[in-house]
Amino acid sequence: MTIKRRQFIKTAGIGSLAGAAAGGVAMPAIAQSAPEVRWRMTSSFPKSLDTIYGAAEMFSRVVAELTDNRFQVQPFAGGEIVPALQALDAVQNGTVEAAHTAMYYYWGKDPTFAFGTAVPFGMNSRMEDAWMYYGGGIDLFNEFLKDYNVYGLPGGNTGCQMGGWFRKEIKTVADLNGLKFRVGGFAGTVLQKLGVVPQVIAGGDIYPALEKGTIDAAEWVGPYDDEKLGFNKVAPIYHYPGWWEGGAMLHFTFGIEKFNALPKAYQAAVRTAAMAANKDMQAKYDAVNPPALKRLISAGAQLKPFSQEVMAACSKAANEVYAETSAKNAKF
Repeated sequence: MTIKRRQFIKTAGIGSLAGAAAGGVAMPAIAQSAPEVRWRMTSSFPKSLDTIYGAAEMFSRVVAELTDNRFQVQPFAGGEIVPALQALDAVQNGTVEAAHTAMYYYWGKDPTFAFGTAVPFGMNSRMEDAWMYYGGGIDLFNEFLKDYNVYGLPGGNTGCQMGGWFRKEIKTVADLNGLKFRVGGFAGTVLQKLGVVPQVIAGGDIYPALEKGTIDAAEWVGPYDDEKLGFNKVAPIYHYPGWWEGGAMLHFTFGIEKFNALPKAYQAAVRTAAMAANKDMQAKYDAVNPPALKRLISAGAQLKPFSQEVMAACSKAANEVYAETSAKNAKF
């Protein structure tokens, strides 16, 4: 009995050592396939805009959850690392690994960037999702982004936007002449044909410019965000629709080398997190915009549609700009 007992203990000991050895071999393999990664993501938006900035927070949370917290992305608001409108540049030059931004902010580099967000009289959000996920849009846009050493994925959509806040009602095309208007993306080029003086200003800087009279009007997103930014306090006329953004798509962008170096499972986590944030943003806006619009009207905002004359003139100008730009820019 004693001999058998000794043999059992000896055999068990050997088995334990074998198990430990096996564990010792496996641990480095696990660590290699699931390394600890820490990224920084700069946003083009202030933290006060929980819908848009919140997409970066959601992305970061989902990535962490999918990787058992081994891959963490820390979001930063516009201005904390780089100015809001330099988010893409920060990814390009390696200041940060990732950014959450609107691609049409960079149309000055190339008008083709506008297709990453919205173009005047273009697609709505559902059309954009169909194009991106099932029409080859993600691959096509990334072919363009290769020249900037960036990889991009859809990162939210505001849906159709409002036309913005104006000190005076726009009744005719003539009322646009000389108007200093904060407007995002390619729309400024279109509006210039009608005499507008477009201004590119980050979201957090619009209110003081409107309050001081540096600009005559400003568009941002829609009722929920506009209410937060207080535009109704300094410009009473609330025009609609925002024909320049039938569905403003945001993007998560990543240094292409950084993205390609991730383990395949982490790349899948990035894609999944981006899609989750993309769909969540539109759903939230659809939930919060209607009650915000009611509050704004109750507070004195004057809701006014753009006239058919103005809409027709803007559509004509947009098609002229598309033809002119296409003739000069093959990528566009």
